[in-house]
Amino acid sequence: MAKAFASQGDMTEKKITFDEVGEGLWAFTAEGDPNSGVIIGDDSVMIVEAQATPRLANKVIEKVREVTDKPISHVVLTHYHAVRVLGASAYGAEQIIMSDAARAMVEERGQEDWDSEFQRFPRLFEGYESIPGLTYPTATFNDSMTVYLGKRRVDIKHIGRAHTAGDAVIHVPDQNVMFTGDIVEDHSACYCGDGYFGDWGQTLDNIKAYDVDAIAPGRGAALIGKDAVERAIESTRDFVDSTYRPAHKVAMKGGSLKDAWDAVRAECDPKFKDYAIYEHCLPFNVSRAYDEARGIWHPRIWTDKRDLDMWAQLQG
Repeated sequence: MAKAFASQGDMTEKKITFDEVGEGLWAFTAEGDPNSGVIIGDDSVMIVEAQATPRLANKVIEKVREVTDKPISHVVLTHYHAVRVLGASAYGAEQIIMSDAARAMVEERGQEDWDSEFQRFPRLFEGYESIPGLTYPTATFNDSMTVYLGKRRVDIKHIGRAHTAGDAVIHVPDQNVMFTGDIVEDHSACYCGDGYFGDWGQTLDNIKAYDVDAIAPGRGAALIGKDAVERAIESTRDFVDSTYRPAHKVAMKGGSLKDAWDAVRAECDPKFKDYAIYEHCLPFNVSRAYDEARGIWHPRIWTDKRDLDMWAQLQG
């Protein structure tokens, strides 16, 4: 029998932290589990990333209620992945916002992604029976949109492909703080299984151009101060490049997926093996890097069956 995915054995509950990254701006983090963000406006609250289930979303709501009793009016989803979106119903928000590209991904592969992620990482779906179905936005945008929470301006933008085709970032100008979703991580492996290696670096440069004072990343600790922001952006860049470079070399020589796996491990293990969810991400990252290097530009749809087929190849 093939070895199980690393994530299937990851059942340890993570410690939640709730850090203020700017006035009225909070990062909900949990030791490498999916983060959420909180933006408190004059009259209401915006949540960034919904969590995987309504039960897990309620852990975010509990933290929100420690700092404000204002109603939650908006949920912004930076991309379509199940662990980010399926808890949205818990917030009772009037508006659920995604990019046009992210909504298209829900249509194209939302159910497959849900089935795949549930198989891979069951702990992240605590209370899965409470999920009412796929999450669809009530509002979408192409390049950008602005929401006013009273006088507080929130800019939601698609500034390039990276983690997925439809990644959004959320910038709050009055505090110069950004919520990046999984484009930027801190001491946590990037999940690149639906990513665009060739675009990711430019998208990081686009984030750098904002010169923000703090970032709430997709995973890992809140990044407060320009030094922390710079370090995390560059470590994310190194992770992405160190994954793609050896896989590309193998693909150009006609090597196999298993060859690419060995080559990526040789480069990445010494630098990133202690990162959160590293072992979970690695097989999917190698597969996507190998595909992109061979000219498969649009990521193939992961399914629960494809996951197992890929994993069997890597164990062989």
